[in-house]
Formats: sequence, structure tokens, C-alpha cells
Amino acid sequence: MLSRRTLLGAAALGLALAAPPALAQDTFIPLVSKGFQHQFWQAVKAGADRAAEEEGVRITFEGPDNETMVDRQIDMLSASLANNPAAIGFAALDSQAAIPLLRQAQEAGIPVVAFDSGVDSDIPVTTATTDNVAAAALAADKMAELIGGSGKVAVVAHDQTSRTGIDRRDGFLDRMESEYPDIEVVSVQYGAGDQLQSTEVAKAILTANPDLDGMFGTNEGSAIGVVNAVREMGAEGLTVIGYDSGQAQIDAIREGIMAGAITQNPIGIGYETVKAAVAAINGEELPEVIDTGFYYYDQSNIDDPEIQEVLYE
Repeated sequence: MLSRRTLLGAAALGLALAAPPALAQDTFIPLVSKGFQHQFWQAVKAGADRAAEEEGVRITFEGPDNETMVDRQIDMLSASLANNPAAIGFAALDSQAAIPLLRQAQEAGIPVVAFDSGVDSDIPVTTATTDNVAAAALAADKMAELIGGSGKVAVVAHDQTSRTGIDRRDGFLDRMESEYPDIEVVSVQYGAGDQLQSTEVAKAILTANPDLDGMFGTNEGSAIGVVNAVREMGAEGLTVIGYDSGQAQIDAIREGIMAGAITQNPIGIGYETVKAAVAAINGEELPEVIDTGFYYYDQSNIDDPEIQEVLYE
């Protein structure tokens, strides 16, 4: 369940109330997300709901049961477009699979706002997202600092088809390659963003690399999978860095099992998606990307007000 702090997070981040534009009361904007199994998406929905209330529009927010169900997500997108919405928000599980449907939306004059994970196309009028390359590069910097600039590390990624999966993996790997020649990335494996699958992946990596110094999990499910593996195998001396900020990661950082993590601004992502959709309906120009920001948090700053505003429970 989302905390009151989470629900108020958008206001704390400077997302001020604005007078609704002159839109019809039944203006419909469906949002198709990547899933519902993570607290992250519930926080995105909370931000979207807030913006919809401010703007006086009707939204829906849905996603497949897990982030491997690309076909199911495409079906949801198709069904949403069949209802002839005023605009649509879409967080792609596969950066290319949805392009034919999005092209149909464009031809029908339905603005597409990408959120969290973009598509390999210029069809979206904007993308509300974290700069995932920069955020993952920061995770690499923190990892390098914590293991002393040398050693062996591995990555448990959520997928290799979505824009977030690709950018977080490559942002981490590219920074390691360019800045830290004494650190070897010994394995990159994929756990579909699922905690159980990511746990098994992380355990296999630890078994094959008993001298591993660090591991990076690229989303909530991946990171908790790493934490689970560390607990189950009794691994010691491993530096774990995660991505996202659900309760399980917050607890793991407080306990010292996870060194730190990148937190996005999920409420801001949902909020800006609906705001951008309304702007597009009104014919306003939008930037190519709406950068919703990120932070690195650990035991030293987890209780700072700016961090508390973007954590979700």
C-alpha cells in the first residue's frame, strides 16, 4: 500500500496544482504500463491519478501481470486504441514490437506519450523518463568506489528488449569499460524483472564466481533477486547496488545487505505523462524528453527529505 508520503511526493517535488484547461469532462487518456507486480508501477499510477484529477480528464492505468508478457501488453494497447482515446500513454516492454500500433495511433491523430521506457521511433510526442544511462553510470561509479577501483562484478538485468533494460545495462557497462580498467564485468544475466527468477540467476552467478566483489540489479525485481541470493547463500563481502526503491530495497539498505540504489521519481513519471498528454491534446509543443530525475541513496542519506520524497512503500 502506498504511504501518505508517497501520495504527497509529487507536491513536495514542486508539481504544483494548476487550473484545468477547457477539456471535455469525458476526455479519455489510457495508460498502458509495463506491469503491476512492482510497487514502482503503483507509485507511477498515483502520480497519473493526481494529474488526471487536476486536469479534469479520465484515465485508466493497466499493465500485464509481469514484464515478460509483451504480447499481452500489445493486446492492451490495441484495445485502448480501439476506444478512440484523446491521447495515450505507453511504457514499452519491447522497444520495437509496438511500433505498428503506435503508427496507427499517429495516423488517427492520437498523440502518444511514452513513459518510463521509450520506443525506437519518433512517433511519441515526448517521453517522460529517467535518464537511465546516466543513472546506471552513477551506479557504476558508486560500485567502483565501494570495491576500491578493482575486482570482479556482475549484472542481473531485467531484460534486453525494453529501453530501460538496454540503457541501464549499457550505462553501467560502458562506464565500467571507459573509467575503470581494473574492474572486470564477469557476467551479465537476465531475470525478466522477476524476483524468483532473478534470485536463481544471481545464485548461479555467485556459484560460478566465488571471488565476486559486486553485483548490480537493474530494477526492483532484479535487485531483490540479488539480495535474496546473498541471504540464501550466506555470501559475505559482496557489494550490492540496486535500482528503484520499494520497501524490500529500503529494508535491505537499512540492514546493510545492499550498499545503495538508484531511485527514480515514479510519481513524477506518472504525473508528467498525463500532463504531457493533455498538452499534446491542446496542441502545445513538448520537449523530446521530460527528464523526471534520479538520486543515489544509501544508509547515509536515506532519511534526507529529498530522498524520502521519492521512495515508495
